[in-house]
Amino acid sequence: MITVSKLLNASVPIWNIINEPKPCSWNGVTCDSSGSFVISITLSKYTLSSNNFLPVLCQIETLENLDVSNNQLTSIPEGFIIECGKNKGLKLLNFSRNNLQGVLPTFHGFVGLESLDLSYNQFLGGAIGLELDELVSLKSLNLSFNSFNGSIPTNLGKSMVLEKLMLSVNNFSGKIPDKILSYRNLTVIDLSANNLSGSIPSDIGKLSKLESLILSSNKLDGEIPISLRNITTLARFAANQNKFKGAVPPGITTYLTSLDLSYNYLMSIPEDLLSKPKLQIVDLSNNQLSGPLPVNISSSLIRLRLGSNFLTGNIPSDACSRVKSLTYLELEKNQLTGVIPAGLGSCRNLTLLSLAHNQFSGELPPELGNLSQLQVLKLQMNKLNGIIPVQIGQLQKLSILNLSWNSLEGSIPSVMIKLSSLNILNLQQNNLSGSIPTSIGNLKSLLELQLGKNQLSGVIPSMPSSLQIALNLSSNFFTGPIPSSFGYLTNLEVLDLSNNGFSGEIPKDLGRMLSLTHLLLSNNQLSGVIPNFASYVHVESGGNRNLVSNTRQDNSTSAKKGISVAVAVLIAIAAAIFLIALVMLLAVSVTRHIYRANGEHIQPSEDNHLPQVIQSNLLTPNGIHRATIDFSKAMEAVSETSNVTLKTRFSTYYKADMPSGSVYFVKKLNWSDKILAVGSSNDKFVKELEVLAKLNNSNVMIPLAYVLSNDIAYVLYEFVSNGSLFDVLHGSMRESLDWASRYSIAVGVAQGLSFLHGHASSPILIDLSSKSIMLKSFKEPLVGDIEHYKVIDPSKSTGNFSTVAGSVGYIPPEYAYTMTITKAGNVYSYGVILLELLTGKPAVTEGTELVNWVLCNSTNQDYILDFNVRRTSQAVRNQMLAILKVALVCVSTSPEARPKMKSVLRMLLNAR
Repeated sequence: MITVSKLLNASVPIWNIINEPKPCSWNGVTCDSSGSFVISITLSKYTLSSNNFLPVLCQIETLENLDVSNNQLTSIPEGFIIECGKNKGLKLLNFSRNNLQGVLPTFHGFVGLESLDLSYNQFLGGAIGLELDELVSLKSLNLSFNSFNGSIPTNLGKSMVLEKLMLSVNNFSGKIPDKILSYRNLTVIDLSANNLSGSIPSDIGKLSKLESLILSSNKLDGEIPISLRNITTLARFAANQNKFKGAVPPGITTYLTSLDLSYNYLMSIPEDLLSKPKLQIVDLSNNQLSGPLPVNISSSLIRLRLGSNFLTGNIPSDACSRVKSLTYLELEKNQLTGVIPAGLGSCRNLTLLSLAHNQFSGELPPELGNLSQLQVLKLQMNKLNGIIPVQIGQLQKLSILNLSWNSLEGSIPSVMIKLSSLNILNLQQNNLSGSIPTSIGNLKSLLELQLGKNQLSGVIPSMPSSLQIALNLSSNFFTGPIPSSFGYLTNLEVLDLSNNGFSGEIPKDLGRMLSLTHLLLSNNQLSGVIPNFASYVHVESGGNRNLVSNTRQDNSTSAKKGISVAVAVLIAIAAAIFLIALVMLLAVSVTRHIYRANGEHIQPSEDNHLPQVIQSNLLTPNGIHRATIDFSKAMEAVSETSNVTLKTRFSTYYKADMPSGSVYFVKKLNWSDKILAVGSSNDKFVKELEVLAKLNNSNVMIPLAYVLSNDIAYVLYEFVSNGSLFDVLHGSMRESLDWASRYSIAVGVAQGLSFLHGHASSPILIDLSSKSIMLKSFKEPLVGDIEHYKVIDPSKSTGNFSTVAGSVGYIPPEYAYTMTITKAGNVYSYGVILLELLTGKPAVTEGTELVNWVLCNSTNQDYILDFNVRRTSQAVRNQMLAILKVALVCVSTSPEARPKMKSVLRMLLNAR
């Protein structure tokens, strides 16, 4: 043991023989039961970059397991291969999640090695030949998440004892070799996310021990081999996002628990598909399936997706009589007919029910109210009639309710106000009449309300302040003045009041809607002058005969009044503006005497228009910022809505000009529901900001100072003149973002996120979107809103979790169930941003989340890519396709299937 102690201590700096002379007590060292021999060394997550110690470790003859994963190693030294190759007892080597580069080394010796993990590295191309053929005991090989190319390797140990082969997310091409079938002990094959083509070997059924076969995201075609049904051990078969055609073989689900063949060209399914007793998950969505739904359904079924096909007929009336465990039923976008069976109310565990885009008729069955676990109910685009049953009010966990584009009539049931978890309510394009329930404002979690194209009338009640996405009351029978209470909807982006009978002037209070981007007022009876809105607000006001256009911004053709009337109105407005300006000038003059601008603290303002400051301070040691930041000017800036430059889910950015000529962002942290840990927890908030201010990364927005004002917090940053990625990518500057710029932005954001995720305090972004990424230049991004994770506490929200989970389109699917914000969730959001850069489309496009739109069109990759960018050259197109593969991995449904940001960054750099 003394020899071993000196050997190990001299090699690895985290061990110290002086403080602890016994190796069996060292971190990561495991000895046998007698404490005499070292058998395992685990040095994972120690940020090791030097590989000098590796050959020395192999001199420990009793060593069986060596794990150096999650470090910063860049190569495996030849000395390690030589020394460890001599060690006949070595069984496991784990080099995963490092920075290993170059080609795969040739493993000479290693006669006892059973498991080799080199996944999540940067190994490059070149076909794998005989480099692994001497590993005669090899049972598990993982080369996933690298950049290997060529054909699938087949020389994987001369004794052919391999059990697990994992090669996903590489650039392997060609056919699946028949020689793979010679490894009769295989239990796991994962070849997903490569460039494989051709068909699955017809004799694959010879792999009698196979448990999991994953071939997703390739270019495989032909028919599914019927021999798969002979593998009695096969539990999971996933071959989604390929080009398979023909029929799903009968009997293929006899032993399966999970089947995913979505996004292919399959045309028919056997009657016994859903009847097998072990079957739990089936996804055949986005194929070309026709015929009726299978009648016999396994009692074990949990998840069934058959959407986007050509299925016909009825839903069996007793579909749920035996399937008590079904939680997810998606049959949307088919040609199903008949009534919605009342028996669906027996599926008591359903969390999602989507029957949208079919031809269902008749009334909504009241029995749907029995689905107490239901979170998503989508029945839009059918032929449903009758009233909305009051039993819908029993669905206390419902977050999405879409009954639009039907023929429903009657009034909106007042019991809907009991749906306290509701985020999206869409009832547009029906025949609903009467008034909106007066207590609708109690829906504290509501983000979107669509009531357009109905026959509603009466007084418009106060709306929930939580509304964020849209409030649509268009094409109804509303009259009278526009409610000034809309001004309190400060998070709302779209307000549509068009095609009604609204009269009177447009309330100036609408100018308080800082998040507003679209205001639709056309075809009413409005009069007066259109108030000033921010430059980014698109106003449509045509069809109002007595409405005078504001020359600063009306984006539509409005009826013009007589010149004399317009002049009179304008003169009155000018006089009012002059008086207001005079008052404001006096107020500012007084305020400057009250505020202290020495960079430490400022006193509360006596002006009702300015925030009541209780604490402020500088966070940065930078002398330039300390000299130029003027807190009084910062507070003046946030009192003027004209200074708003950007609005994100939780923040409003104001532009603040300092007396020195310097410009800064003053970011107001928006919150409600007591979810922000400020006020009673000021000290904690300040300490967290101080930690974040010490971060140093060129792709992360670092706070420079803060101001606390009662229940409001402001944070100061360096000003970025180019705005957000969203503004540039989807606005008038879109043509400025060529592929080189988009790729640079993608890498920069990945670098910033990798830095944040690797930091000791682990900042996880609550709302990662293209709106929270600022652009220093068209190639230099800054990840913003990093402080929210530390100051927002979702557990204190009185509303639904999803109201604080981020922006629509970027929220990963598991958040609805886990109620936890994670790094894997950030990776999903980043994948959406990659898709934005690749497609040029926003996160929600044509009423569909971008992820779903891309998956639906995944077989036509050129259609997905932004035409104006990909057409520039073949090299650009090829790189975009490589990045598309990275994006699709990031938006995997399963959080476990998503790579870490560190690995994402490597894959992006490898695609260069």
